Amino acid sequence: MNKKLFQPTSGPLTVQYEPAAANQFIENPPRFTWMAAAPEDDQYILQYSSSEQFEHELTTTVRPLAYNFYTPDHAFAPGTYYWRYALLTHNEAGEWSRVRSFTMPESLPETPLPAKDVRYSKSNAAHPRLWLNQEQIVQFRQAIQQDANAYGWQNFFEHSVQPWIEHELIAEPARYPNNQRVAKLWRKMYMDCQKSLYAVRHLSMAGVILEDQTILARAKEWLIHLCAWDTSGTTSRDYNDEAAFRIAGALAWGYDWLYNELSEDQRAQVRNILLIRTEQVAIHVIERSKIHHVPYDSHSVRSLSSVLVPCCIALLFDEPKVSEWLDYTLEYYACIYSPWGGADGGWAEGPMYWTTGMAYATEAMNLVKKYTAIDFYKRPFFQRTGEFPLYCYSPDTVRASFGDQSTLGDPPSLKTAYLMRQFAGVTGKGEYQWYYEQISRKETVEQADQKFYNYGWWDFRFDEMCYLFDYPTVQAVEPANVEPLKWFKDIDWVAMHHEMTNPDEHIMLLTKSSRYGSMSHSHSDQNSFVLHAYGEPLAMTSGYYIAFGSTMHLNWRRQTISTNSILIDNKGQYGGRDKVKNLEAAGRILEAWHRDRISYVRGDATAAYQHEVPYLKRFEREIYFFDNSYFVIVDHVDLTQVGSVTWQLHTRHEMQLSKQSFKVQGEKADMLGQFIYCSSGEVAMNQSDVFLDVDPTELVGLEGEWYLSAATKSAKSHRLVTLLVPMKKDESRFVSSFIDDQDHGVHIYLTNDGITERVAVNKAY
Repeated sequence: MNKKLFQPTSGPLTVQYEPAAANQFIENPPRFTWMAAAPEDDQYILQYSSSEQFEHELTTTVRPLAYNFYTPDHAFAPGTYYWRYALLTHNEAGEWSRVRSFTMPESLPETPLPAKDVRYSKSNAAHPRLWLNQEQIVQFRQAIQQDANAYGWQNFFEHSVQPWIEHELIAEPARYPNNQRVAKLWRKMYMDCQKSLYAVRHLSMAGVILEDQTILARAKEWLIHLCAWDTSGTTSRDYNDEAAFRIAGALAWGYDWLYNELSEDQRAQVRNILLIRTEQVAIHVIERSKIHHVPYDSHSVRSLSSVLVPCCIALLFDEPKVSEWLDYTLEYYACIYSPWGGADGGWAEGPMYWTTGMAYATEAMNLVKKYTAIDFYKRPFFQRTGEFPLYCYSPDTVRASFGDQSTLGDPPSLKTAYLMRQFAGVTGKGEYQWYYEQISRKETVEQADQKFYNYGWWDFRFDEMCYLFDYPTVQAVEPANVEPLKWFKDIDWVAMHHEMTNPDEHIMLLTKSSRYGSMSHSHSDQNSFVLHAYGEPLAMTSGYYIAFGSTMHLNWRRQTISTNSILIDNKGQYGGRDKVKNLEAAGRILEAWHRDRISYVRGDATAAYQHEVPYLKRFEREIYFFDNSYFVIVDHVDLTQVGSVTWQLHTRHEMQLSKQSFKVQGEKADMLGQFIYCSSGEVAMNQSDVFLDVDPTELVGLEGEWYLSAATKSAKSHRLVTLLVPMKKDESRFVSSFIDDQDHGVHIYLTNDGITERVAVNKAY
């Protein structure tokens, strides 16, 4: 008798049982995922059928499957299907799972994944394999012989190759004092490793392309030098994963491009070290982190792109076991990726981690496409994800988005622009090229290279060369049909825009109430908002990027106190390090729409406060954007015991406070704020420039920032209505209001330039 199959209920942190009857499909074929049924060494058999009885001639059986996810190698005809799985023992199926059904609609993008037995049939065993093959090298060489500037070669050679010819070999990083991580040393460590990657990759490529023995000899010297570093030392995955990723990448590019220049002994030496470093990452991703069970590990998911793709392609056919790791990686890309967004192309960790994630993902996608002919760009996520920075990280804005941001205080980064150009090349969308050109004309590569978050992560001249060889130039098109309200339903972020393409007139409000809560690089900022108008941030998330894990990061930036949301009895949403609680501290957008000169969003952040404020019954926030001119924010807070609500707003400069109003004073723009209704009476306002619980040494040399705290009286229920009127510096504007509360509701009438709008609020009883 077969042992009963363990079919655990999926949780918020885990993969789900998919596809399900309620699925809204965005691509064909469906992707299959289920909860693991055994602790280790599990293999599965999967069946899908157009017959609920799984009649043989109508059923497809897939075996063995090493993991609990699968993407078919063919598109499905429209219709209803049934699926089930079982553990596979000695090639025999155990007890079958419960049967699940789904209906496949018509006319969806077809994105199958080639089966394992043919997956690498178009791949050549010769080296190099990363980016260019032998035939393409000849093509590239001929092009630069005719024009040294072809593909940006001359610029790449002068700035990204020549410096490493004479540069002294970089020493293996030393350990942290007492093996306790220090942010400054951690950054130096990965920066040194990034430089080593540049030296090996760029010298190897240049030596092969130019057939220059001097450069080749120097490249080999760098490569063999890195092979001598301790694989269990400071650049191991467990000691500093960022350093490990870079050294593994350096060895992969060096082994691949210098393969024909190395002796047999040198090949064996490099191959052995590369295999050890690749295995360190593979074991962590697959066996420890288990991102096919729980996908929300930012570094592990990124290491698929930065390590497993280049390393496994370089070692494929040379080391048998790497095909398993490469199969895992490609199947993950085809099925589970991306855990941070979905159909709309959003990225819950925010635009800076979209930039980091996409930087490595697109490089990996390009390598995979060129070497295996598998094109993951056809997946809807990649077709649409350029919309996310366009609407949530617009090119003229500063401090106008959410999440961890090493670029905090700077405009969108040049790397974000390069990625938008990449997606222009992939999709043909001129709006993405427009985004690239808006930023690239303001910041040069030389300027960008001075910033640690660029030079320690990517080489723009390398990016330029690869892109110009691989993709056509796309004509920039100024966005003509900007949606006044854009709802990314996959992550529950909502952006409101007016005059996006005109920085002097642009007004942007971004809000979120996301199911991802404070997970990973997200913060405890559900129902918060940021507002950028007329070239200036007027309401922002405050604080500075000192380093991940600094007191500024842990005690301020990640906490609700730094956001434009509310505190309840001076307590905010959960912002600690418990992943379960992070995900439980979630929100949701209940509705969002634009019509008749009004943009509107309503978010529910009740769950986000439950850990810290268990007596909260409800916190919903409505935001109205009237006539592309002013905002009205309506907060509904209901408690099971009396409590006070503190309404917060953060800005760069000290504000003017007066009775129940305040004025944000910027350099290009101002904003008038007024509490036009509070159910518990007048609010008590004060402002501060003190970053609470932040190590003072982290603030040395930084400008102060200001935040408003407006506290209500204690009550069980609160209704608070706030008016925000952004304006240019030389403008004088006023939106008048009056209240009618004769019945069970409060009706607030607002008049601006002769147009009157009404906002209805239920009374707090």
